[in-house]
Amino acid sequence: MTGSSRIQQESRESVIGRVSRILAAFDRQNSALGLSVLAERADLPVATTYRLATELVRHGLLERGEDKRIRVGMRLWELSTRGNDRLAVRNVALPHLENLFESLGQLTTLGVLEGDTVLYLERLAPAGLDVERAHIGQRHPIHAGSTGLVLLAFSPGDYQEAFLRRKLSKFTPQTIVDPHVLRRHLAMIRRQRYVMVPGVGMPDWTGIAVPIFDGDKSAVAALSVVYPRGKEDPAALPAMRAAAFAISMTLSSRPHPDED
Repeated sequence: MTGSSRIQQESRESVIGRVSRILAAFDRQNSALGLSVLAERADLPVATTYRLATELVRHGLLERGEDKRIRVGMRLWELSTRGNDRLAVRNVALPHLENLFESLGQLTTLGVLEGDTVLYLERLAPAGLDVERAHIGQRHPIHAGSTGLVLLAFSPGDYQEAFLRRKLSKFTPQTIVDPHVLRRHLAMIRRQRYVMVPGVGMPDWTGIAVPIFDGDKSAVAALSVVYPRGKEDPAALPAMRAAAFAISMTLSSRPHPDED
C-alpha cells in the first residue's frame, strides 16, 4: 500500500481496527517483532504503530523486551480467559486429555469450530514430535482434519449446507472436496459418532476424532488423537469415547446461565 493510500485508510479506520491489525500481526513464527516489521505486517505507518504499541504496552496487552522487540503481553492472555465458554470447555476437558495422552502417548488435541475454521484450544504432544499443525491457538481448515470433520458432521444443517457450497482446497490426495462425497461422509460420521481419516490434511498421519457435547446436546468441541499413518491403535477409540463421554457429562451437569 502506498503512503497516501495508507494515510487515507488510517483516517477512515477506527482505533480498534488499527489495534486489531497490530495484534493480528503476531503469529507462531513471528512472536516478537521490531517496530518497523510490526508496522509493515500491520500495514500501518511506523509513527501510528509506535503510538498504539506504546499505549498497548502501558496497559500490559503488549510487552517490549530488552531487545526492543514487541511481544503479546500476559495481560491480553489473562483477559482472554475470562468469561469465555470455549475456554471453560478447555478447562473441563484438560484433565481427561492429560489422562488420555498418558495412556496413548500420541498427539492429543481439543478443537472447536470458530467461524470458518477449526481453532485448537489444547495440544499435548510427545517429545520430539515433528507435526507442526494443531498448535494451541492455531487455525486449520475444517475439511482437512478429523477434528473439523467431526464438528462439521454435528453442526447445524444450514451451516453444513453453506460450507458444502464453498470451493474447497485439496491439501492431499485424500482430502475430500466433492460436496456429494463429503455429505455422505458426514452422514457416516453422525452414525458412527467418530471419524478416522488417514492423510486428509497431512499425508503421513491419521486423525481420529470424537465429538464432545454440552447440556443442550450440541457438539461444542472435538477430541482428537493423531497417529503415524499405518500405526493406528485399535484401543484408542474406546479410550477416546470414554474421555469424551466424561467431558460431556461434566459439561451437561453445569448450571445453565439462565438458571443462576
